[in-house]
Amino acid sequence: MAVTKIHGIKTTVDKAIEYICNPDKTDEKIYISSFACAPETAALDFKYTLDHTTEQNFSDGQDKENKAFHLIQAFLPEEVSYEEAHAIGKELADNLLQGKYSYVLTTHIDKGHVHNHLIFCAADNIEHKHYHDCKQSYWEIRKLSDQLCQEHGLSVIEPDGKRGMKYNEWTANKNDAGWKSQIRKDINQAIKAVSSYEEFLALMKAKGYEMKGTEISENGGKYITFRPVGKDRPVRGSAKSLGKNFTKERIKERIENKRQHTPMPYKRKRIIDTASDPKFTENIGLKKWAAKENLKIASETYSKMIAHDIHNFAELDSRIRFLQEQTKNSNCTIISLEHQMQELAEMIKYAEQYQENKPYNDRYETVKDKDRFLRKYESQLILFSGAERMLQRDSIAPARMNVGKLKQTYNDLLSRKNELFKQHKTEKAEIAELELIRQNMEKYLSHHRKFQKNSLSQHRKFKKRQRNHSLPALPLNLYPTPHTV
Repeated sequence: MAVTKIHGIKTTVDKAIEYICNPDKTDEKIYISSFACAPETAALDFKYTLDHTTEQNFSDGQDKENKAFHLIQAFLPEEVSYEEAHAIGKELADNLLQGKYSYVLTTHIDKGHVHNHLIFCAADNIEHKHYHDCKQSYWEIRKLSDQLCQEHGLSVIEPDGKRGMKYNEWTANKNDAGWKSQIRKDINQAIKAVSSYEEFLALMKAKGYEMKGTEISENGGKYITFRPVGKDRPVRGSAKSLGKNFTKERIKERIENKRQHTPMPYKRKRIIDTASDPKFTENIGLKKWAAKENLKIASETYSKMIAHDIHNFAELDSRIRFLQEQTKNSNCTIISLEHQMQELAEMIKYAEQYQENKPYNDRYETVKDKDRFLRKYESQLILFSGAERMLQRDSIAPARMNVGKLKQTYNDLLSRKNELFKQHKTEKAEIAELELIRQNMEKYLSHHRKFQKNSLSQHRKFKKRQRNHSLPALPLNLYPTPHTV
């Protein structure tokens, strides 16, 4: 399991990088990686990129621009090795930053738990736009981190979907004996399962609840009341008793809002398993409701199946296998494009850095007072030297580089990647829908066959009793007979 947090750095980027690169914390700098910068000169690299951006963030009339962002990824003690933690951190940085932002990544091993530090520039190297830190970007980080942990066999924090209660609901939960909490739970489950207020009332009755004051009108009474099985007195659906979200008006509103904000409710509809859940065997009304719902879901599922021009399980499985192969191929292509883009982005960054600072290096070679010139333009000379060294490392002749063509190539790769990503997303969505269709049809047909088998068995037992006791004959069509599905 990994816990993540991020904050902006407005000043002293150099000190922050110096801290995370401490040799005592990184096993003598073994666990240090970087992209599009050198750890020793990262602060200068970041400043160079930020100087080229036109975006500014202002607050209270003062420039509060973040110069960098500091992301921490912490793991559970003894759950991951140093090497694996560093590898996960690099994957997170590359997936999150998409080869656009310069960064320094380190893994600290001096504490009881292994943790990564990622400091990246607040502006990207391609378009020189700021990274926007918000709730959405944080949840993207969290999601990426959890995915990587799962891929590496580590634990993750499972979301439970629970939200905070209102104070009066909390007070009610604290003061009652617990059965009111069960009523709230049953109401919440019913709201999730139905599409109208009338269906809600029918499902609650099927659960065994006796209700009064259900009508939403002047003559319907102020409060709805719920009396569960085995309780002598009912409970009001009021803000004081159950909570603000459990009045009949609010229940209806919640159902309608759910319907409005759920454009594709079919995705959530699964055949209800009545065999393994004891509440269906103990409650006849609930079992009848589930049977009706399953019939409705099966009908909708079959319609979806026909809409895909699929008529049997063989065609369904064939389509799923085809799409899975397609998604595999498109994913491999996307990964390949991302690697190319990352290499190209780094090349563009160093090419621009080289060309912009070359005049300073040329003057330095001819100037008489080199020490004075170095003191004045030290940053520019360091950036030039670093860019030249990185380009030569990759056997690239800086003088022959055309930055405009490199950027065009990058944009072409980006366009191709975006198209493939849309295709990949569509294919995955169709696979999920088809797999749900298969699951629903298999479950429904399985339940149907069991029902037919039981009915045939009952018919044979009845015929046997009829022969033994000379009972009057009944028409055979009263009993469901097996047929080919």
